[in-house]
Amino acid sequence: MTSEHPNEQVNPAIEDLYGILRAIAQKQMASERPDHTLEATAVVHEAYMRITDLNDSVYVDRNHFLSVAAETIRRVLVDHARAHNAQKRSGGRGAMTIHSGVVGSSAPLDVLELDDALRRLSEQDPSYTRLVELRFFGGLSIEEAADILGIGRNTAVRRWRAARAWLRQELGDVADEDGSDDA
Repeated sequence: MTSEHPNEQVNPAIEDLYGILRAIAQKQMASERPDHTLEATAVVHEAYMRITDLNDSVYVDRNHFLSVAAETIRRVLVDHARAHNAQKRSGGRGAMTIHSGVVGSSAPLDVLELDDALRRLSEQDPSYTRLVELRFFGGLSIEEAADILGIGRNTAVRRWRAARAWLRQELGDVADEDGSDDA
């Protein structure tokens, strides 16, 4: 992938990570309904442009990039949902939803409701919100997320379970039928 600005050099490390962004977005969008208004390619391009447009950004390593990417993908989905909802008011479309698995259910969640809940969670403990962003929006394993956050795997598992339980309660969702904690 090359920069849209002819005189601008894109950090080769970021270019190499474009494929990772694409895999994250494809995983994120794979379970969506066929008529979903946002495709994985659009998520990747928007996230990539936002990340590369951050002037003077230096990514220390892959984990740092993935951390920024997870937050950026969340912002892309939320911004798209807001735009979608604005169109909905004039055109009768439904709310933009995603199949999260974050709260332990396969039922679709309203993107804006999830974002609001994550903001409330962040007010209590931002590290729990970062863990959810990394796992859900970044597509990272519990081990990868723990490494980025600088915590042990067991701590990450406990926080993941607690964050999911809190979100389940906030969003009024029920637990998985199988009781899986998806660590």
